[in-house]
Amino acid sequence: MLLRELESRLDNVVYRLGIGDSRAQARQTVLHGHILVNGKKVDISSCQVKEGDEITIKKTSQDIERFKELRESEARPMPSWLSMDNANLTGRVIAAPQREDIDLTIEEHLIVEYYSK
Repeated sequence: MLLRELESRLDNVVYRLGIGDSRAQARQTVLHGHILVNGKKVDISSCQVKEGDEITIKKTSQDIERFKELRESEARPMPSWLSMDNANLTGRVIAAPQREDIDLTIEEHLIVEYYSK
C-alpha cells in the first residue's frame, strides 16, 4: 500500500507521463501551477490522483518551450496504468497502480522490519 500511495502522488504521475524529465522537475512543474487535475489547478505535489483523473497542462502554460517540445515529441514508454496524449498535452489515470507496475527495486520487507522494532 505504501508504494501504491507514493506512486499515486501528483508529482510522480507528472514524471511518469513524461511532462517532467525528473521527479524534481515534475514537482516544480506542479508547484508552479502549470498542472490541472480534472480541469482544476492543483499546486500541491503530494496530492493523490485516482482512477479516471485527467491531468493536463494549463492553457496559458502550453506556450512554454518545454511543453511545446513535449507536444512535438514521440510518446515515451508509459506504465500500463497511465495514458498520455502528447498532441493535446493530456494524460489520464486508467487504473490504480499495482505492485508489478512499479519498476523500482524496493525490498518492502526491509521497510516493515525497520518499523516493526
